[in-house]
Order: sequence, then C-alpha cells, then structure tokens
Amino acid sequence: MFDLDPVMLAPFLGVLGGCVLGYVARMTHFCTLASLERHWYAGDSNRLRVWVLASVTALVGTQVLVALDLADPGASFYLSPAFPWTGAILGGFMFGVGMALVGTCGFGAVLRLGGGSLRALVVLTVIGLSALAAQRGIVGSLRVPLVDNMAVYFTETGSQSIGDILSELTGVRLQEAVAVMIAVAGLAWIFKSPTFRRQFSKIGSAIVIGAVIPFGWWATTFAAEKAFSPVQIEAGSFVVPVGDTIMKLITYTGTWPDYGVGLVVGTLAGAVVAALVRRDIRWEACDDARELGRHLLGGTLMGVGGVFAMGCTIGQGITAFSTMAISAPVVMLSMAVGARVGLAWLIEGSVLAPFRRHGDAQENAAE
Repeated sequence: MFDLDPVMLAPFLGVLGGCVLGYVARMTHFCTLASLERHWYAGDSNRLRVWVLASVTALVGTQVLVALDLADPGASFYLSPAFPWTGAILGGFMFGVGMALVGTCGFGAVLRLGGGSLRALVVLTVIGLSALAAQRGIVGSLRVPLVDNMAVYFTETGSQSIGDILSELTGVRLQEAVAVMIAVAGLAWIFKSPTFRRQFSKIGSAIVIGAVIPFGWWATTFAAEKAFSPVQIEAGSFVVPVGDTIMKLITYTGTWPDYGVGLVVGTLAGAVVAALVRRDIRWEACDDARELGRHLLGGTLMGVGGVFAMGCTIGQGITAFSTMAISAPVVMLSMAVGARVGLAWLIEGSVLAPFRRHGDAQENAAE
C-alpha cells in the first residue's frame, strides 16, 4: 500500500471509509432529517441521540489523533481563520429547507440511490450542479459579496476552533479541556435515556459512523505528508464532493479524484450492498410533476446552501464538529430552523405553524 502514490491512495482510502459509512448508515436507517422529525412530531429522541453520538465519537477520535500528531484538521478549511457567519446562517437555513422538501440530505440521497431511488439520483444531480455553480459558477458572484466579504476573521487565534478562541481569551491552553467538556456533556445527554442505553445496535452503529470521520482526517493527512503534490485535508462532506464526482464522470482533466470523491463512491457502494443484504432494492420515481418540482427546488437549496455554509449535515454537523469549529453549531442550528420551517409547510400547511401553535398554547393557558 505504501508503494502507491499517496495522491492515488487518498481516493482508495475514501472508498474504503465510504463503504463502511454507506453500509452501516443504510442498515440502521441513519438520517438527520428523520431524527429531527421524530423528535419534533413523535417526541422520540432516540434517533437524534444516535446522530449526536456519531458526532461525539468523531470529536473524540479526531482530537485523539490530533494529540498523537496523526491528523491535521487545522489545515482544512473548517478551521480557517475566516468565519463567514452570513453563509453559515443563510446557507444553513437554505439547506434545512431543502432537506425538508426532499425528505433527506445529500448523504441520505446517496443512501437512497443505493436502494434504487431515481428521485435520489435527480436530487444528487441537482445538488452537485448547483454546488459547482455556487462554488465556481455564476452563483459564486453572489456568494462573494454576501458571504466571503462578510466573514469575521479570528486572526489572533489562527483558527475558528472554539478551543483556540477560548485559549486566546483566557491566556490558558483549553483545547483539550473544551473537547472533553463537550464530549462529556454530549454523552450525558445521550445516555440519559434508559431506553437508548439498551439499544446496543444503535449505539454501535453511531460509533462506527462517527469513527469514519477521524479515519478521513488520518487518511488525508497521511497522503498530504507523503505526496509531492497538494492533497486536500478533508474527512467527509456530501455537497461539493458530489459535484466533483459528477465532473469526474463526465470530464477528464488529468487530475486524480480526491478523498471526497472516493468517499461518495464508497458510500454508494456500501449502500448498495446493504440494500442487497436487506433485499430492499426497488426502483422509485417521482409520483408527479409537483413532487419532481419539490425535489428540484430542494436539491438546489441544498447545493447552494451547502456551499454557502461550507458543508452539509455530515460536513458541518459531524466533520466540522469534530474540529470544534465555531461554524458547526451555527450552521446546524440554522439547518434545524430551516428544516422545521420546511416540515411545517409540508406537514402543517404553513411556515408559521410552529410559532402559531406556541401562541395558541399561551392564549389557551391565559383563558
């Protein structure tokens, strides 16, 4: 393995990590939107606990690798000193609404495609093309003044890591202490539920899914250290890498695919294997033009919003979270708000439904 060019090794390691990610996620129905929907509408937080456990696992694994000098997430764009807060809020909200319109995120669409969903194929195509347009095309001309030029710079800390920011403010190194506090708080909430503590399969799946992220940090750091040409330090996202995968399929530029492309391909392969094992492969298409239009709009919002926010539910919610980037909580809160509004529109008929219900409850209580 070590005789292989590290630049060529990176996508193969991405395929390996993706196969594990796709297989486990599809076998256990891992889905960000579904976890939020069940939490809001069914009062069941167990699926949300799975998602949070995956994020905490990624955080712990990543910080251990950093401490052992085996990973360098500080070289990734997640910890860039520039924090585009407008993109985090606007892009996160757009992504959340798009996720609600489609019924899943980009990662979930890859999992669905593995089971034969043509709707997912449409969504991924739109996500990829709109992400490329927002990153490199005409939409990018709007991104620059609305997002890039509005960024806040953490020049004194050198990164937007919450640990680095607090260390700079206090004059004491708090990187490891902050990571431990976040992990302990997360685990306390996760295992507070007696019901969840007995669901060993969900706990195991969350740990495996979360562990794929530190694996990605190690893989790309290793490749970057051994290669003579630049290798992007990354660990997992399903917005721009989806667009890059499409470009690699339809054009030849002479450049080798990166880890992100390998991860997308591997995730799809793992999802296909899981679907075969479960025997739930079936062709699915949009029922009518209205549903198709909703998927096209949702895919566009996720593609553009994901670029503005610098990541998706996996890219920000797990990968950026593993680095303690300040963008992670801002983006995820914005995505949650967007998803809540989108679901309220689809399920309750009005984007004001959540607020109206709260107001009605107060009015009834007053009576």
